[in-house]
Amino acid sequence: MERTGAGPSRSAGAGSRLGDPDTATDRELLAAHVAGDPHAFAVLFRRHYHHLYQLALRSSYSPEDAADSVQDALLSAHRNAAGYRGDAEVRSWLHRIVVNACLDRIRRNRARPATSLFEESIDEPAAPRDEMSELETKLVVDRALFDLPPDQRAALVAVEMEQLSVAEAAELLGVPPGTVKSRCSRGRKRLQERLGSVRDRGNRS
Repeated sequence: MERTGAGPSRSAGAGSRLGDPDTATDRELLAAHVAGDPHAFAVLFRRHYHHLYQLALRSSYSPEDAADSVQDALLSAHRNAAGYRGDAEVRSWLHRIVVNACLDRIRRNRARPATSLFEESIDEPAAPRDEMSELETKLVVDRALFDLPPDQRAALVAVEMEQLSVAEAAELLGVPPGTVKSRCSRGRKRLQERLGSVRDRGNRS
């Protein structure tokens, strides 16, 4: 968990006062990076990479997509660090960027799981009709997920895909537990409505 420390108001001149980067807080490292320290972000990257990569693995179709999503997210965080407002912990800020990067990559590569599925199961006796049905359901759910507002989508990914408790999700997202519950509830309702309309169209066809 992130060590507590000064907020982003220290960014002016923070690079010259950073001292030992390994003992600096996440906020101090990010402020130093914004101030021009060439090594601060690398320390922040090493500190949180394992957690962020595990998050990406649970939110991606493949390890390759997970690694690419983490790279995309950290590049975005590196470039946009000045926009960090300090209203959430740095780890939660990075968490949100990684989740959005994973979801964006899934959206761009929706057709890829079909190829991977058939390649991996070509020598297996699994029923093709069942596999196709599962794949179609997964793609429909993915499309419905992308229609959700980003805050509801992030809450559902944390609770449903990462299997975090509401308290853990609230800490990572930087919002109260009640907000996580509300976002998950609204997101589930919208997903059910969207998936229900898809099933109705399928029954009429």
